[in-house]
Amino acid sequence: MRFKYITVCTVIMFLLAACGGSEKKEQSIEPIGGTELTQFAFLKQNNPSLIDDVTLFINSGIVSVQLTSNVDLNGLVATFEHNGATVSVNGVKQTSSVTSNDFSQLVTYQVTTSDGRVAEYQIEVFEFIEPMDNTELTQFSFLKSNNLTLNDDITLSINLGLVSGRLTTNVALNSLVATFTHEGATVSVNGEEQVSGVTSNDFSQVVKYQVTTANGQMAEYQVDLIQFTGLPIIYVTTENGAGIDSKDDYVKGSVSIDGGREFADLTDASMKIRGRGNSTWYLHPKKPYQMKLSDKDEFLGMPAEKKWLFLAEYSDKTLLRNTIAFEMGHISKLDWTPRSSFAEVYLNNSYNGTYNITEKVEESDHRVLIGDTGYLLEIDQPERLDLDDVFFHTDNFLLNIKAPDVVKNSSEYNYVKDYLNEFEGVLMGSRYDDPTDGYEKYIDVDSFIDWYLISEITKNVDSKNFSSIYLNLLPGEKIKMGPLWDFDLSFGNVDYADSRYAEGFWVKQHVWYTRLFQDPVFIDKIKTRFAYFKQNQQFILDKIDSAAQRLQWAQQENDDKWHTLGTYVWPNPEVFDTYSEEVEHLKSWYKARMDWLDTAYSNM
Repeated sequence: MRFKYITVCTVIMFLLAACGGSEKKEQSIEPIGGTELTQFAFLKQNNPSLIDDVTLFINSGIVSVQLTSNVDLNGLVATFEHNGATVSVNGVKQTSSVTSNDFSQLVTYQVTTSDGRVAEYQIEVFEFIEPMDNTELTQFSFLKSNNLTLNDDITLSINLGLVSGRLTTNVALNSLVATFTHEGATVSVNGEEQVSGVTSNDFSQVVKYQVTTANGQMAEYQVDLIQFTGLPIIYVTTENGAGIDSKDDYVKGSVSIDGGREFADLTDASMKIRGRGNSTWYLHPKKPYQMKLSDKDEFLGMPAEKKWLFLAEYSDKTLLRNTIAFEMGHISKLDWTPRSSFAEVYLNNSYNGTYNITEKVEESDHRVLIGDTGYLLEIDQPERLDLDDVFFHTDNFLLNIKAPDVVKNSSEYNYVKDYLNEFEGVLMGSRYDDPTDGYEKYIDVDSFIDWYLISEITKNVDSKNFSSIYLNLLPGEKIKMGPLWDFDLSFGNVDYADSRYAEGFWVKQHVWYTRLFQDPVFIDKIKTRFAYFKQNQQFILDKIDSAAQRLQWAQQENDDKWHTLGTYVWPNPEVFDTYSEEVEHLKSWYKARMDWLDTAYSNM
């Protein structure tokens, strides 16, 4: 008996459409908050020709499902979840579990937000018929005897027309010779006959092999070869191989990116690089960096700028805490949250581990949009200031003026200093909750609430009063909290403060928020908004799972380099032997935290 299978291939392309913008770029970038297609499936209850539910994992390349009966691709009904306003196909609004489409060809789903941002998801479903007699591809490998760059033979697995495997070393895929056995008459790629152990191909993309019999029967196999860890690879080369050993002095050099299948390559771009961070720089052997390109350029799909940060994530053995906090920011009302992407980094041709490449918190049209007259401020500590920093004090905080460059006691300096002090004075005054002249006159309440909730949910140790607490102000407008930054010591990842525990308030003890929580109107808004984040709890858990899956090989290579798993790293409160245990601890802490906060807010 011949069985029929379907293979579901999800190709995701994200298209950012800025409202009123004249430029439209099609590229692989992280979906903007509110444009996520979070689940996609075909359920047998909605599709009589299916005998099982078929679930697509959005971040996967290919998902295969065996079916023992014919499947009608012309009218499949998809079940999906999203966090946008609408979902459409070719301009037709889609209703989950209701609208059918013809999946015998590529179908493009568009998730659109209320403000016009769009992400596109290309869903390809195709049938795979069990190979007929004499069309089977029975073995597929890459032998080191035929590929001088390989250290070991690599044998790929064959399953339902998908031939898959991974090169465990960083080897170029653009000219590899495959060795294979088959039962057909000929094997071809794009019409070119293949000779086992002789013919080379570029395996940086999926390669389709066709096995054909003498009488013309044919079966097709997709060869999917993963390079190293599957992440993009960044090569940083300094002049004369100079070390990067200073936070103050840049070292000149060049940077290249092998973007793989997701991102554009970059070749020998001129740059300079230095160290960055505080405890992350001084305490840990894996160093974080700030790189500055000579010219603005896109980097791993993120909008073109000069400055890019390489976060080492050494204390966070999941490597995920900053990324997951950013995910919360992307679905919040904060104006901007840094985008980021994981990558493997080589320094002067030496592997240095997996890094989280992020946008820098700075004034920019693509980052913190404050124009020529606005202010970007950070609540900070005296010992963390640089000699050229310009700052001022309120009764409770030191505020460092990160942008623009101002002279102390100038009119620009006095404006922001006076405004923040006036706000704090009103907040602490007897009429602080006056709807006209109280704190609402000075602050954007929505941003204050979302920044607080994300910081409180994650229980970020520094967000209570210490550092990396950003806010921004445009003259004539209100103070806005954000952007989010520096969350590696969140989600309980600290052993020197009560923020390690899922129970108890933390950021609520910030002086401003302690006062705001004395206003019943503010509390009601907190409760309402927390319900939103509670509704998105599973979305965040799914994000953790998908990010951990993406790092399945990267975390292993990173640990082989730095040996952090199973050992104490400051300031870990718990030590686990495996990456999966670290991830499960993060998830269980987050769930316990959400449960505690849900009860605590309900009791207010």
